[in-house]
Amino acid sequence: MPTNAPITQDVMTIPRKLPDGPINLVGLTRDAMREVLIANGTPEKQAKMRVGQIWQWIYQWGVRDFSAMTNLAKAYRADLAERFVIEIPEVVSKQVSTDGTRKYLVRIAGGHEVEVVYIPEEDRGTLCISSQVGCTLTCSFCHTGTQKLVRNLTAGEIVGQVMMARDDLDEWPTPGEPKDETRLLSNIVLMGMGEPLYNFENVRDAMKIAMDPEGIQLSRRRITLSTSGVVPEIARTAQEIGCQLAVSFHATTDEVRDKLVPINKRWNISELLDALRSYPKASNSERITLEYVMLNGVNDTDEDARRLIRLIEGIPAKINLIPFNEWPGAPYTRSSNNRIRAFADIIYKAGYATPIRTPRGEDIMAACGQLKSATERARKSRRQIEADAGL
Repeated sequence: MPTNAPITQDVMTIPRKLPDGPINLVGLTRDAMREVLIANGTPEKQAKMRVGQIWQWIYQWGVRDFSAMTNLAKAYRADLAERFVIEIPEVVSKQVSTDGTRKYLVRIAGGHEVEVVYIPEEDRGTLCISSQVGCTLTCSFCHTGTQKLVRNLTAGEIVGQVMMARDDLDEWPTPGEPKDETRLLSNIVLMGMGEPLYNFENVRDAMKIAMDPEGIQLSRRRITLSTSGVVPEIARTAQEIGCQLAVSFHATTDEVRDKLVPINKRWNISELLDALRSYPKASNSERITLEYVMLNGVNDTDEDARRLIRLIEGIPAKINLIPFNEWPGAPYTRSSNNRIRAFADIIYKAGYATPIRTPRGEDIMAACGQLKSATERARKSRRQIEADAGL
C-alpha cells in the first residue's frame, strides 16, 4: 500500500439508496446533493440555488416534509417527495439519568442499533455520537469494545444523530422568528461506539454538514474527534475536518498500552507522539486532549505521571483524567480519589491542565466506555433464553 493511502477498515457501509427506492438527502454533501438533483430532473442552472434552499430547510429548520418547503413551487415539492426522502436514525428508547444525562438507543438501516448520549452542563450541552456499529479495537478497559464490529455508519447516520438529539431537545428554530442563540446542543464529541478514523470519509462529510454556516452551524472548535491512535490519519483530520483532537492515551509504556489499547502494537507510543507533535492544528489555543483512564495499580503511579510529563514535552496538550467506569466482569477497578488527585497534582505542577472528568450517566450505563453494553447484554440474554427453551 502506498504510504499516503487512506487507512480505512474494510467494513461495509450500507448504501444510501435501496434498489429502485428513493434517495435519502441527509448526509449528502452540497456537491453530492447537486448531482442527485440534476440526475433526477432539476435543471442544471437551478441546481445550486435548489441545494441552498433544501439545505436550509433540512439543516437550519429541521424540516423533514418536502410539502413544508414553502419557497419551492408545489409541483417541484411533489416531484422531490416522489424521488427523495429526509430520514434520520429512529429512536428506539430513551433513558434519562438522575444527573440529566440522556441516553438514546437508535436504529439505523439493516436493523442495527447504536447509542447516543447527551450530557447537559451549565455552560454547554455535549452530544457523544457513534461512528461505527460495534468496534474492532478491543481496548481491555472498555465494555463497548467487547462488541463485534458490524459496519461503518454512513454520513447521514452520523449527522442524523445530531438531528435526532435536536428533535428531542426541541431546538430547531422556527422559520421567520428571531433566532435564539442559546444552544442546548453546543458541542459534539466523536467518542461513542467505533474508531472515527477507521470511517474517515463519512465522519468528515457528516462534520462538514454540522459545521456548515447555513445549517446546524456548529463551530469546528465545538467538535472533538477522539481516536485511539490511527497515526496515518491524524494529520488528515486537521486538514480535512479541522476539529479538535483527543487521543485515547491511557498508558506511559508500550508494554501497558499494548494491553489497554491494542492498536498500540501497530502504532506505538513513539509513533503516536511524533504524529501529535506535527499535528497542524496544535497550539496553545487549540491543545490536544490526552484521555487517560485511571486504573487502580495499572497506570496510576507517581512514576506514570512523571513519565507522562516527559513523553508529551513539546506538545500543546491537556490531560483529561477519567475515573474508570466499572462494568460487570471488568478486569480493572477505579483508582481511588486520593490517587487520582495526586496524579493530577504532579501533572498540573508541570504546567499542564489536568481536569478530572466527572462520571455522568453511570446509573443508565451511559458513561465513557459503557455504550451499548447493557442493551447488548439484554439481547444476548433473550436469545439465550429462547435457545434454552427451544424457541
